[in-house]
Parts: sequence; structure tokens; C-alpha cells
Amino acid sequence: MTTITRKRKILEFLSQNEEMEVTEMAKYLEVSDITIRRDLIDLESKGLLIRTHGGAVKIDENIAVSFQDKSVKNAKEKDFICQLASKEIQEGDVIFIDCGSTTFELCKYIREKKIHVITNSLPVVNALAHSKVKVNLIGGELDTERMAMHGMMAVEHIRKYQATKAFIGVDGLTTEGLFAHSEKEAEISLNIAAQAAQTYLLCDASKIGKKSYLNFGGIGLLHTLITNADDQLASPFRTLGLPVLNK
Repeated sequence: MTTITRKRKILEFLSQNEEMEVTEMAKYLEVSDITIRRDLIDLESKGLLIRTHGGAVKIDENIAVSFQDKSVKNAKEKDFICQLASKEIQEGDVIFIDCGSTTFELCKYIREKKIHVITNSLPVVNALAHSKVKVNLIGGELDTERMAMHGMMAVEHIRKYQATKAFIGVDGLTTEGLFAHSEKEAEISLNIAAQAAQTYLLCDASKIGKKSYLNFGGIGLLHTLITNADDQLASPFRTLGLPVLNK
């Protein structure tokens, strides 16, 4: 049985039973407990389940489906970007992570770090459950489409914190600034950046040069651009004085 098939069977079992025990699943799939535990760690890092002391429980199906669909797009590029971003995070850091599908992928690389994460993203909370990371979920109104907290109370909550670093995403990036499709998400990004000593933009090459109707901030909002874009595509941003990590 392949790893992919085994993980699919685990998720199918949870969809029908809501919870499972490691020993039970190991016996069912005829593999070791250690193999199942490794599978659960990987599935939890993708926001597809929540590990418990002896097994796992299912999470809201909307979270798993919507975020899995978004994460599939440019998955290798996002993974590369998040590996670079994780190297910027040190023990003891307090960091913001927004609700983007790119920033979500950062979770798999920080689970063993003794840091504090503040986020408005439910998938991020699920992905970091039972890890070494301390997590604070920003309060506010639940956006069921994005599975994230937005609104006035979310902004007020953000303003109570001071972070060493923030990791945000965008829908488009040009030398004119940062672009978003959603005013709600732009508002969160702006307030997160205002409360962090350093703001990192995680942006894959496909978004560079793209605009949307809302330009919500200039390049000066950022401390560093982390991307998979080549040096030619990154050059205009370096010319403006923005450090770029792309290798």
C-alpha cells in the first residue's frame, strides 16, 4: 500500500467515525504504530485532522477541503518559499501568520520551534495543535469561506500584541505596492504589519506583476520579500531597497 493510499484511508476512516486510535488504525492497515503516527503528523501539518494523545479526530470538512484545494496550486513553489521563511524564525520569536494558503504552508516547518504564533487562521491553529508552538487565535467574526477571523474585533485584538515578525501573503505584487482581492484580508495584513518589528511577504512568482482592484500598501510596508522568483524578476524590488530572499 502506498503512502498516499494509506493517508487517504485514514481520512476516509475519520470522515465516517470522527475519531480514531493509532493502534486501531495500525491494525486495520496492517502497518506499525510508528508509521501511523508519522502519517498523522503529516496530515495534521496540512490542516486535515487534529492529533490527540492516542490518535486523531476529524476537523470541519470545510477547512480541509478549501485549504487543500488552495494549497495544491503552486505547491512546490510555496513549499520552497516556506522553507526559506522558516530559517528567519528563531527560538523565542513572537510571530503573526495571516490566513493565506502560502503562509499556511509555513506551519509544517515551525512545529518544533519554541515560538509564539498569533493568527486569524483556523487551519493554522489546527496545523500547529500539539506542537511546541504556543498559539493565540485572533478573535472576531468568522469568515466561513476563508475559515478565518475578520472584522473590527479582530483588528482590535491584533492591536493588543507586539510581534517580532509577521508573515503575510498577497494576491498581487508590483513595484507600485501590494494588491488584494479582499478588503477584509487587506485590513488584517495592514494591522499585522503595524504590530510587527519586521514584516515578511511570502509571494510566489506567479503573483509578481499582477494587480487587483485594491492596492492596500506600498513596498515600504515590507522588511523582506521571500519568493521563488528568479533574480531578473526580483531585481526591481531590490532596486527599491527591498531585500529579497529567493535562494
